[in-house]
Amino acid sequence: MTKSDASIEIRDLYKIFGNAPKHYVEAVRNGLSKADLANKHGHILGLNNINIVIPAGKIQVIMGLSGSGKSTLIRHINRLIEPTAGSIVIDGRDILGMSELELREFRRNRTAMVFQNFALLPHRTVIDNVTFGLEVRGFDKARSRETGMRWIDRVGLLGFENRYPDELSGGMKQRVGLARALSSDASILMMDEAYSALDPLIRTDMQTMLLDLQMELKKTIVFITHDLDEALRLGDRIVILRDGTIVQQGDGQDILLRPADDYIQRFVKDVNRGRFIKVEAVMDEAPRADSTSLPRLKVSTTLEVAAKELTNSPYDEAIVVDVVGKPMGLVSLRQITAALSATGETDRKKVELTLK
Repeated sequence: MTKSDASIEIRDLYKIFGNAPKHYVEAVRNGLSKADLANKHGHILGLNNINIVIPAGKIQVIMGLSGSGKSTLIRHINRLIEPTAGSIVIDGRDILGMSELELREFRRNRTAMVFQNFALLPHRTVIDNVTFGLEVRGFDKARSRETGMRWIDRVGLLGFENRYPDELSGGMKQRVGLARALSSDASILMMDEAYSALDPLIRTDMQTMLLDLQMELKKTIVFITHDLDEALRLGDRIVILRDGTIVQQGDGQDILLRPADDYIQRFVKDVNRGRFIKVEAVMDEAPRADSTSLPRLKVSTTLEVAAKELTNSPYDEAIVVDVVGKPMGLVSLRQITAALSATGETDRKKVELTLK
């Protein structure tokens, strides 16, 4: 496995805060609620039976409202917080079994963090902030500067390397934080509400830059957010937490088309579904023999684009083709409209019947 690869498996993870947390794990497993644990026993349930498999080279988004446990969870991946029970297996090894020295090396070489509040050192220039981690690891100054300048260029800050943080905008500061994380060449990149403090336009630009970099770098990224639009745009897979418990996990198509409960439904109700749902999520998988004259839509075309193309076409159906032009299925304007209009439990059932 190369350094750019790192799979993460979080298994049966519990975190209870208090004086005797291990004493209550079994009770929580057996149904003791977060409220009763706090009110009757004076302990706080942070994470409850978390199970997530994060494939190497993918973006895993963890989202939820304030207090849902998402920041607590991400800090378990590099053991900044110790779990009460469970395991965190990275590249086949449970990091809970690492010695203090092994854990220190793991944190320095395998993981990097990008913070919401930038966490830049105010007395150091941009280049000195970017190379700080390399200096800690013992890299010589010339090598550190060469690496740092390469990443400063990649994040669009060339010419600002000798500026100080107080001379930069919020978006520029976050680019410095990203360059610092990438300069470490860590296989796991953790981003805790990294773009939450940015203005909407700058935030969109940063999302685009991250996706462009990810196409090349294939890092394993754990991205924390409370914004579903951001989660849907960035995440290969999404986990939604509530009160320390996973409510639903899957890709964006699953969550938008099949919300697990009313809590998830409230999350998705105001999302522009057409921007995120892809034609392959609603198509019939076998094109008819008489459909060869129909227009083609490429896989991963959004419903928003597909609806426009079919509305302006003499046809109300199109063949969905893969990246080499091979037919994958058939999608109709009726299916697209049904998927775009689903807003509640009754509508979801109608869509499922329509898509069958």
